[in-house]
Amino acid sequence: MHAVILAGGKGVRLRPYTTTLPKPLVPIGDQHAILEIVLRQLSTAGFTHCTIAIGHLGEIIRAYVGDGSQWGMTVGYATEESPLGTMGPLLTLRDRLPETFLVMNGDVLTDLDYADVLRTHRGSGAPLTIATYARKVHIDFGVLTTESSKVVAFTEKPSIDYRVSMGVYGVSRETLDGYTAGLPLGFDELVLDLLRQQRPPHAYEFEGYWLDIGRPDDYDRANAEFTSRKPLLLKGA
Repeated sequence: MHAVILAGGKGVRLRPYTTTLPKPLVPIGDQHAILEIVLRQLSTAGFTHCTIAIGHLGEIIRAYVGDGSQWGMTVGYATEESPLGTMGPLLTLRDRLPETFLVMNGDVLTDLDYADVLRTHRGSGAPLTIATYARKVHIDFGVLTTESSKVVAFTEKPSIDYRVSMGVYGVSRETLDGYTAGLPLGFDELVLDLLRQQRPPHAYEFEGYWLDIGRPDDYDRANAEFTSRKPLLLKGA
């Protein structure tokens, strides 16, 4: 099984931690970088090959990970000369990728079964599988619905349930057909194109532990929770 890890971003929202370190290498706990945790998880799940898309401070990632042999994997690299969006790096890799593969952000902390995501994608027949997570937003105000300057409905402090992308995807190589290598391609653009083509992505619903380390408070939470979560995140470590 093959995974592509997206690690080329500047991590602007996580500054100042990412001023001198690429976001996937910021430490979690006392011993591990986020990217190390991800690679350990992928190896345990049975992934043997991984390509890391690097850009900002990418040579530091390359020096840290090397060829991946310390995790029992074969790791290669794809360098972004300019930002290509979430899915853009895949276009330059297309001919080096298997028929189906996993794609994920390099800053995700989760106990998601990556192998099962890819197996589910292969069985779904969908062009894209998106790992999703339930979120709830509590509105602190009374919400009014208006029509023609008239209030027609009122809800006191409602909650809104929705599902978000976890930044982990099962992708079929043919899904990339028709896009130009070297040009940016965002996840949002790809999903909207598939919906317009009436080729809806498959949703892989996950209810376990997931933390997207995008902001300083997310990072602080990850460090605060890591000791108790380590047996779940790094099984057998």
